Amino acid sequence: MSAKTIHSVGIIMNGVTGRMGLNQHLQRSVYAIMQEGGVRLSDSEAIVPRPLLVGRNPSKLEAISARFGGLPWTTNLDEALAKPEYPVYFDAQTTDRRADAVRQAIAAGKHIYCEKPIAGSVETALDLYKLANQAGVKHGVVQDKLWLPGLMKLQTLRDLGFFGRILSVRGEFGYWVFEGDTVPAQRPSWNYRKEDGGGLILDMLCHWRYVLDNLFGPIRAVSCLGATHIPERRNEAGEPYECTADDSAYATFELEGGIVAHFNSSWCVRVRRDDLLTLQVDGTKGSAVAGLRHCWIQPYGATPRPVWNPDVESALNYFDGWQKVPEQDVFDNAFKRQWELFLRHIVKGEPFRWSLLEGAKGVQLAEKGLESWQKRAWVDVPELTA
Repeated sequence: MSAKTIHSVGIIMNGVTGRMGLNQHLQRSVYAIMQEGGVRLSDSEAIVPRPLLVGRNPSKLEAISARFGGLPWTTNLDEALAKPEYPVYFDAQTTDRRADAVRQAIAAGKHIYCEKPIAGSVETALDLYKLANQAGVKHGVVQDKLWLPGLMKLQTLRDLGFFGRILSVRGEFGYWVFEGDTVPAQRPSWNYRKEDGGGLILDMLCHWRYVLDNLFGPIRAVSCLGATHIPERRNEAGEPYECTADDSAYATFELEGGIVAHFNSSWCVRVRRDDLLTLQVDGTKGSAVAGLRHCWIQPYGATPRPVWNPDVESALNYFDGWQKVPEQDVFDNAFKRQWELFLRHIVKGEPFRWSLLEGAKGVQLAEKGLESWQKRAWVDVPELTA
């Protein structure tokens, strides 16, 4: 039997002391891939990532390193970027720190993979894309929701023609994030400070850009209203601070082909729906409602005929007419699936279309959403090119 070919890929992972960097990217993606013996290319070939942890807090880094079997770590990014055995740079820092670090990594000749938003402005985001192309490095941005089981089922239904002509998409996202006084907050305080890169519009409209573009069609215009419903919260030290960033967004999007999409996104909403994120897609031949993992459908032929009469209790139970989509595939962690595709792109040159330009499109939509809020008007979203 021939020896197995192992492609060892060193990855500088900056920002692993944060919630997303630690849980989704290190523990459930890169380390999980390592524990499985790498990304399997064939019976005799695999890609094995080797992370170098980078952050600003040495005690946290040391603890994380020990938790995952003694992974190497450093607080010196320049030192990490100087190591040729680590050709990939990954960034999960706070948004306000990302662009400068990505520029450094590009200048060091590293391939780039980073969280969204990739920058605080579309001008900066496009500059990162141009710099990466000029340097000849490969690059990608995290667009994890495309690999959520519920959304993948929607994609399958669309590809099968289940909906007929799609009319509209309704998204409900969010949950109650506690203020931090009586109950601990579930999100870091910087999320609510505009000066530190916080804000729900910047965060979530980047997600809705790639979800709508990939599943339903390009966004052509946006009308967005933001709000800061909770004016004061408590930080990690228990001290009160003023919330300078929006915590809710109510946005309507016009898609190519006349599809209308509306998303309510809020950290100030109590959940009474199937999941923290639900999407309802209505078409001429059928409708579907998807959460993070599950999806329910109602075809035209099984659609009930309600009659409006508010004076009597309805004889219809509107949940009964929906059929759950069966599990026809095995779904892995969404972040992990995209990591595997990016590693295959790095090593084997396989296509990877979720580039820094796609990340810039997300920032563009967030900017247009903020502009719409400021102007209290519809704003066109022109095609974004380098």
